[in-house]
Order: sequence, then structure tokens, then C-alpha cells
Amino acid sequence: MTEFFLYDTLTWPEVADLPREAPLVLPLGSSFDTSTSLSASSEKLAAQLGHPNRLGILPSFPFGWRGSGLAVPEPLLSAYIGNLLDSLRDDGFTRVYALTPQGIDLGLGESALRQTSEVSKTSEVLPSDSERGKVILIPIGHTEQHGCHLPLNVDTIIIDAIAQGTANKVPEQAYTLPVNPYGVSTHRSSFAATLNAGGRAFEDFWLGVIDVLAARGFDRFYFMSGHGGNMSFLVNITKYAGERHRRIFCATAFLHTAGRIGSVALDKYRTSPIGGMGHACELETSYMLHLRPGLCHMERVVDETDFVSTLDYYMDWIEGGSLIANPPWDDDSKTGAYGAGSHATAEKGRLWLEAAVEEKVGHVAEIHEQHRRREERRNAGYGLWGKK
Repeated sequence: MTEFFLYDTLTWPEVADLPREAPLVLPLGSSFDTSTSLSASSEKLAAQLGHPNRLGILPSFPFGWRGSGLAVPEPLLSAYIGNLLDSLRDDGFTRVYALTPQGIDLGLGESALRQTSEVSKTSEVLPSDSERGKVILIPIGHTEQHGCHLPLNVDTIIIDAIAQGTANKVPEQAYTLPVNPYGVSTHRSSFAATLNAGGRAFEDFWLGVIDVLAARGFDRFYFMSGHGGNMSFLVNITKYAGERHRRIFCATAFLHTAGRIGSVALDKYRTSPIGGMGHACELETSYMLHLRPGLCHMERVVDETDFVSTLDYYMDWIEGGSLIANPPWDDDSKTGAYGAGSHATAEKGRLWLEAAVEEKVGHVAEIHEQHRRREERRNAGYGLWGKK
């Protein structure tokens, strides 16, 4: 009988030890049941792949195809998914697949598996028309290595909790899309298991999402990232979106727990010095101890604070200095971590999550105010708007 495992709950050393002929499957949609190897969908998938001894399931891609509730042009989705599969091939895996709904052809050739039923398709529209006038939260995490003690899904779990917390706190002001678990990693080759959507494909896909939603009458958007590697690309997307759709307000922010509320909370509760928060660090480990303690392997924690620092270039959660660079990850870390995970506690994670949600609720209010005040000026004929 085939043993199923969830790829994103592993640590990078565990992925490094996987047989490279083990099949890995990235499902489109959430219909595939990974809870038991005895489910009908699991049985059918195992049969398609010749009943391998082990079969890895990657996080589901939540939308983007016809029937998913929020469809973009198929070439945009194809490039995104293709790059993710190529990441796995670059790590040496020889059997990587996307599990796609019936009737959807992304040009993936032999890497495409067809779902055996229509259950992945949905009549739900994301978001429904009743959500117009709200800020549409777009949380994006990632699937990447987080040292020896944390799983690959850290960024996705954290930003999903923050987005859900924000939408739940101000449901009349914000609506969150399902979290997307795949972003950009330009340091992908340093440690096993990290995926990479590719910067161009990432930008094109998410700008396509804005195009679709703006055409449907949505006009306020907030990209929320749990992964630092997404940030420069999200800045580009917000700029392109603002140029293309002049009556919307599209925003992003540097990560989370990093603005005027989050930064105060970090300073108040942290016990590690500067350099102790960056990646698989005091902050992210605390979040995970609060949100998913069963996925934390604290006996494996290795503190890594030997970053090559200079006055204007050093590592901490709120990065310091005026220099921006991207040297190899393994110049500064032997295990994939940046920071002091040993300082983490679940209570710190709870407190920082509260601060992060409060910060995002404030951003939602500001996005509403920005859009309202700008629309008032436009409608009053301010400046060049009066000549149109």
C-alpha cells in the first residue's frame, strides 16, 4: 500500500533524504484528500502512478484556473506551476506532477495528472460580488526550508493566521482570499526543499489576479506576505497595478509584525539581540510554537547569528542599513536558519500574532481612507482629473 506524506510538513534535511524517484504531486484545488491513504482520491492517484511505496503531496494551489472561482489567463498559471515543478526537478526529483482538474490543459505534458472527478471545480466565486467595497486581502506564503527544526510551511501558516485574524476582526471592512503557499526564492539552490515560482511568473500571475478583480468592480487590495523573498516583486506588482487601474488602491507592506505596531511588540518581548530574528528565528519559531507546535522540533534548533554584517548591511527581521544585496544564503548559515530559534516561546508567538493582526487592521483602515479621499478629489475634478 502506498504511504502518503505531506511535503510541506517536512524539514529540509528530511526532504534531502527522500529517494529522488519518490513521486511528488502538486494538486490544483483542495479536493484531494490527504487525510488517509484509504480515501478514494488517494487510491486513484496511487493507481495512476503505479502504486509507489511513498508519495508526497505538496500544498494545494488554491485558484487560478477555470472553475476555481478566480481564473486568470491560463499561460500565467502555467508559467507559475511550471516553475514550481522545475524547482523540484532541480533538487533531483525525477517524478513530479501537477494534479489538474478535468478540461484544464496547462501545457505541462507528462507532468500533468488529471483528476478523476469534477469535485475540484466550484460554483463559488472568489470573492463574491457582495464583498465589493471591502479591502481584498491577498495572503501569500511560501514553501521553503526553515532550518532543521521547522517545516517548510512556516510562511504560509503564519500569514494565513494573520490574514484570517484581520478579516475576522473587521469583517465589514476586509475579506481574505485563500492563502497561496508559493512565492519566490532567489536562493533556492542553497538548501533542499525550497520552491520558486520565478519572479516574472509571480508578478504576471498576481497582476492578472488584480486585472480580473478590478474588472469585476473591486477597488481595494492588500498583498500580505509571510515570506521576505516575495517583497520586491510585490512592490513591482502594486506599482504596475496602480498604473494599469487608476481608480483602485493596491498596497503591500514589508512582511508582517514590522510596522509601527509590530516593531514595538518585537522590541518589547524579544530576548535575542539584533541578528536573532530573520528566518527560522526567535520570531517565526515563536509563531509556530503558538500556531502549530506539533510541527516544531525544538530539540533540533541551531541558532545561526554569524551573518556577515557591515554598517549598512545586516540581518534582522526589520532589515537594517541602506544596502540591498542577495549573496548566497550559505555564506551566512550552515543549517538554513538566520537567528536564534532557541529564544522562542509560544507565549511570544501569541503576543506577536495579536500585534500583527492589530497592525494589519490599521492598514485596512488606512487603505479605505486613502481610497475614499482620493475618490473625493477625483470626483471633484482635482487637478488634471478636471480635464478628463
